[in-house]
Amino acid sequence: MLLAPSLSIPASRFNLLPLTIGLFCLLWSFAFIAGKIGVTDCPPLILLTARFSLAGILILAISAFRHETWQLTWRDALVFAVLGIANNALYLGLGYTGLKSVSAGLGGLIVSANPVFTAVLAAIFLGEALTLRKILGLVLGMAGVGFIVWHRMSVGTDSLHGILFTLASLASIVTGTILFKLFAPKGSLWIGNGIQNLAAGIVLLPVALAFADFNEIVPSARLFGAFAFLVLGGSILAYLLWFHLLKACGPTAASSYHFLMPPLAMVFAWMVLGEHVAPKDLLGIVPVALGIYLVTRAPAPDERSPS
Repeated sequence: MLLAPSLSIPASRFNLLPLTIGLFCLLWSFAFIAGKIGVTDCPPLILLTARFSLAGILILAISAFRHETWQLTWRDALVFAVLGIANNALYLGLGYTGLKSVSAGLGGLIVSANPVFTAVLAAIFLGEALTLRKILGLVLGMAGVGFIVWHRMSVGTDSLHGILFTLASLASIVTGTILFKLFAPKGSLWIGNGIQNLAAGIVLLPVALAFADFNEIVPSARLFGAFAFLVLGGSILAYLLWFHLLKACGPTAASSYHFLMPPLAMVFAWMVLGEHVAPKDLLGIVPVALGIYLVTRAPAPDERSPS
């Protein structure tokens, strides 16, 4: 069942934030596995064009069926469309192209560096406090991620070409995260997510028609299953949870949950795709977990930003 347009439940009755965080992390990390399956049997641009277009149509059709009011100004609609280009078309377009030649585990690992760059840009553009504790946490998280990247590169299982595409994908989602908080679109996140998906599908369609080969599509049950998950679990539910976390936690704290993606993506990649997980990969998770704690822990009353 699709998520209702509003995620708000009075805090006095329930605290859904931990559940929201957990579900988001599971959906987002497994999307790398579904994406790897999808690009194996279908060109990335075709897969994403179909995914975004269908997700956008479904969301807006459900909204119309429920007789929901628009609740968005034209300015807000334009902001959501721009976010769709950054967070959907560019982020996943570049990321899925990278997945053709990198493992799903490494793809999730690189994108998990999101909090490192988001925290710095949030301090510059949004005035978020970048305390010494956060800096230490971000350094630890970056060190853990970097260690696993170095190990994966040293064994030669992932290509530099794919890694560069994945790094460009990382830059896109960091930009989209900052833009969301900077322009702060009002109105329904549900309808806004529909606009984002539809905008991404429209932008990618001519690119897919120009550069993708439809003869490379290999119809299969696993392609259908991966596509269904990417549309319903990825483009609809995971993104709605993501923007809810941005509003509830702020960009730095919300982005820090991406540090959970490497271990989850590696476990899913091992379970579903049979990708090898070395002990050195697992060793890098320790500083990552400590970094999450330091970045997301509530600040002490006397804690100050570094001058």
